[in-house]
Amino acid sequence: MKAFIEEFKSFAMKGNMLDMAVGAFIATAFSGLVTSLSDNFIQPILNIVSGANIYSLQEWMGFGSAFVSNVIDFLIKAFALFCILKAINKAMAIGHKEEAPAAPTTKICPFCKSEIPIDACRCSHCTSELPAEEKKD
Repeated sequence: MKAFIEEFKSFAMKGNMLDMAVGAFIATAFSGLVTSLSDNFIQPILNIVSGANIYSLQEWMGFGSAFVSNVIDFLIKAFALFCILKAINKAMAIGHKEEAPAAPTTKICPFCKSEIPIDACRCSHCTSELPAEEKKD
């Protein structure tokens, strides 16, 4: 059972799986925002243009406050998701060692400043003989 849980944890914590979950969550929250925009602004304007309804200032303020409420709801959800992902990324980084930088494979010619292999004794660009470097232990 422990192996199954570890395998599921490995699957769920993959980058593409988290990206898909974030996309689904944000899409759901954003669809509520678009629905609110449609219901509270576009539909009333179409009703006025078509002559189906006339709205009072109080009704317009209600439409605006409902939309602002949905915007705030979206921002809260996005911030909560950001905090959760930040915590997941920090938890995934625990125990991972930073890789040491790879040993250089090239060096710069002191004469022409071209990049050459590190073990070269003559520059392939300017053909200058390179000074011997002392080995550091």
